[in-house]
Amino acid sequence: MNINLGTPYEVIIEKIISRGYAGNQTEVIRQALMQYQRQLDEEEAIAVHKAVEMEMQEIRSGKAKTYTLAEVKKKYDIR
Repeated sequence: MNINLGTPYEVIIEKIISRGYAGNQTEVIRQALMQYQRQLDEEEAIAVHKAVEMEMQEIRSGKAKTYTLAEVKKKYDIR
């Protein structure tokens, strides 16, 4: 793959290499992509946590009904 990032990004890449954080341009880009993936995963986990907490608040307040496993099995005739 051959890409042209432009001068500002090339300067950043060269700084990272000169500071010893990566050995070459490919390594810089790989590290950046891995960091971006971690960030996306973390944001997704936070969103899921917030959604679960909102659902739990609904359950605690009585706005949402919960069912036991036995109730679900009986309702859908699951043995």
